[in-house]
This record gives sequence, structure tokens and C-alpha cells, in this order.
Amino acid sequence: MTEENNLTVTELNKDDVVKIYSRKVVYAFSVLFAPIFGGVLLRQNLIDTKRKKEANIVLAFSIIFTVLTIIIVNSGVFEVRTSSLTFVLNLIWGAVLSEYFFKKYFPNSQHYEYKKIWKALLISVIIITPLILVIIYELTE
Repeated sequence: MTEENNLTVTELNKDDVVKIYSRKVVYAFSVLFAPIFGGVLLRQNLIDTKRKKEANIVLAFSIIFTVLTIIIVNSGVFEVRTSSLTFVLNLIWGAVLSEYFFKKYFPNSQHYEYKKIWKALLISVIIITPLILVIIYELTE
């Protein structure tokens, strides 16, 4: 009977584990799409762990990083291709989100289970595809 009770407790504890997106996923989405994408994933982690104030701070910073990227790239100050500059800035902002914010709020992230990325990836592709198509269309005219 005791063994049966322990099994039930173990199963309940397993169900209570909060799943989060990993630090690497936050970084990858920030670099490949934009900092706002990584910020949204990190925000979702914080919401899932009941830290709404911190979640809104992370979202605000990811919006600021994305806007700064747009301003810097469109300013023409740097004599590099815009895609290269965008990539470098996304690397920097992604590092800030994953190395500073993620580690600050999830210093023991190994205690969490990690979410699968497929839903977030599908949503990101659906959002980014029309933007890319508009850019391609504008470049061909």
C-alpha cells in the first residue's frame, strides 16, 4: 500500500512541474527572428512561474531591443549590409535576454522541464513570413 501511495505522489509531483522554454531556445529565437520573439518566450516562462511583473519587464526590454535594432539598421550610420548588422545586433540582444535575464530569473533552470519549441516555431514562422514577403516585394519594385 505504501508503494502505491508513493507512486501516486510521484505522479502528482510530475504533473505539477512547470515547463519553460530553455535558455538556448530564447537565444535562438532572438537571433533567428528578432529579440521580441525571444522576449515573448522568456515572458511566457515568467508568467508560467507566476512572476507577472518580471515578465512585463522582460517584454519591455525585448521591445526596446527590437526597436533599437530597427533604428540602428535604418539610420545608415554603419557601412555594413543591413542583414549583417541586424544579425549582429540580434546576437547581442539575444545574449542579453538569455545570459542576463534568463539566468537572473532561472538560475536553477535544470530543475524545470523544457517545453517543446514546435508551437512557438510555427507561430513565429507564420508571423515572420508575411514580413519577409513584403520586403522581397519592395526590393523587386
